[in-house]
Amino acid sequence: MKANVVYQKDVPAKDLGGGVTRRVLAWTEQLMIVEVGFEAGSAGSVHTHPHCQNTYVKSGRFRFTIDGENVEVGPGDTIAFPADIPHGTLCLEAGTLLDVFAPMRKDFVQ
Repeated sequence: MKANVVYQKDVPAKDLGGGVTRRVLAWTEQLMIVEVGFEAGSAGSVHTHPHCQNTYVKSGRFRFTIDGENVEVGPGDTIAFPADIPHGTLCLEAGTLLDVFAPMRKDFVQ
């Protein structure tokens, strides 16, 4: 298998509405990395999925609701979400999250 090299500049941001954009970057069937941009005040609604997810805060400040509890994070902070845990976020200061999913999110590439 060859490495999947993806240049961020070559991936257009998909407008998800409400001040949120998404770029699906490199992925294999087992693992996927996604860049999500947020304008201040935008939100990712509380949801669940069967994938494990790690989130790295590249920039900005976010208030995550995780299984009913709130936590605030900023640049360099990380969160590891088990599969099926309810989570969502409110962007306090415009920024970017890097989300890693295992296995990859087929719904993001269809």
